[in-house]
Amino acid sequence: MEKIINYIADTLNISERHIIILLLSIFTYYFLKALQVILDKLLLKYFNNNKKQYLGIKKNHIIFNIIFVFCLIVYWSKDLKNMMTMITFVSTAFTLVLKDFILNLFAGIYIKMKKIISLEDRILIHDVKGDVINLSALNFEILEVNDKENGEQSSGIVTVVPNSYVLTYPVKNYNKAFKYIWEEINIDLPINTDIKKAKGILYKIVNENDIIKRIPQKMEKQMSQASSEYRIYYNKFKPIIYTKIIDNHIRLSVRYLMHPKKSRVVEDYIWLKTIEQFKNNEIDFC
Repeated sequence: MEKIINYIADTLNISERHIIILLLSIFTYYFLKALQVILDKLLLKYFNNNKKQYLGIKKNHIIFNIIFVFCLIVYWSKDLKNMMTMITFVSTAFTLVLKDFILNLFAGIYIKMKKIISLEDRILIHDVKGDVINLSALNFEILEVNDKENGEQSSGIVTVVPNSYVLTYPVKNYNKAFKYIWEEINIDLPINTDIKKAKGILYKIVNENDIIKRIPQKMEKQMSQASSEYRIYYNKFKPIIYTKIIDNHIRLSVRYLMHPKKSRVVEDYIWLKTIEQFKNNEIDFC
């Protein structure tokens, strides 16, 4: 082994100490990598929940990267001064080339500190709407959903978005302040419709839905918890129906709180029940 090190040192004109440190650094990397793989497998067995598995593995990788960097600093401590001079020179030369990389890196730190977005949040950024499925140092990944007309359900397309986008474009976060958002369904009826009767049917439908009726109490609790952070006020939490005359017909707007990911299921329920009940009560649609 000593002869091999001497041969490499003579060939590359590098000191034997540097070669030993380099080999030690490589060994440390693969040793830590092996431990990381073993711990990943243990975490997969320990946690049954996919989210906990993902977060556990992410933290595991961060910890091992920190340990590896610490080992490198210890190994190369005597050469740090020369290394810092070289790094300063190289970084100056490549700053313009790596500006996007640096911007994405600092934007990633900003996202973590300010919690602009989190895992599983539904967001809209630069015409890309979907659920955040991965966050990394340079970018984040979104599982896209269809537009509102198609029910906002998963399209199966994953879009990789640079972290710097949060500094350039507005971010609409559907889960940032509260878990629930206001949804509306517009129902158009003839001008001569018995509005009181129609509203009574619609109120009964939305208030009897198992998902809708549990949300107002949860939302009120969230409002009290978030009052110190956000200046948001709602006077009503329960479903409400608004009336408006448009041209020659009446529009009833059914407004209710809903989790963004359950929107289509609940909308389907409301429409099916409305069609059934209006038919039974001889109420026509426009």
